[in-house]
Amino acid sequence: MVDRAKFIRESLEESAATKKAILNKCFEEISRAVTVVRDALGKDNKVLLCGNGGSAADAQHIATEFTIRLSHDIKRRGLPVMALTTDPSAMTAGGNDIGFENTFARLVEAFGRKGDVLIGISTSGNSENVIRAVDKAHENGMFVIGFLGKDGGKLKSRCDLPIIVPSENTQRIQEGHITIGHIISELAELELYAQNKN
Repeated sequence: MVDRAKFIRESLEESAATKKAILNKCFEEISRAVTVVRDALGKDNKVLLCGNGGSAADAQHIATEFTIRLSHDIKRRGLPVMALTTDPSAMTAGGNDIGFENTFARLVEAFGRKGDVLIGISTSGNSENVIRAVDKAHENGMFVIGFLGKDGGKLKSRCDLPIIVPSENTQRIQEGHITIGHIISELAELELYAQNKN
């Protein structure tokens, strides 16, 4: 029988410890990612995001913070940030016609341009469809940020800026990714639109 109280306590303690490890090991990378995203959006370039499963949900969550808003006390326009996971017709046609492993790359080919940014999200760093999207982004002259976990996997060396959550636990890695996404979106918003703050 599972000891529920022990499980809850250990999960929260592990989550807190992972966030502290992110602060200690990923601070500079997160700060640089803020600069990259802020500067791209400040020049009217786009940010594209992709990932699978929970990482697809994170991609959509982060994109929405930019397109709608994160801080309710800042008035600003919608920003061109798009999750590549949100069009079921494209995802299913891609899976059927060119293979699931090629679908994100195809969307990057369609929408990504020089000066844009791709954020590839993979807890293992080894998601084949994200790897191919990253390679296509480089062909298009895009800057690539990786939200990764564990040892960074194959994506670590392929990303211009890998941010590797220091954990082996998929849940903790995903929690780290959404926290990092919130920091990047909130700081980029503040630095671009501080003058619009109420």
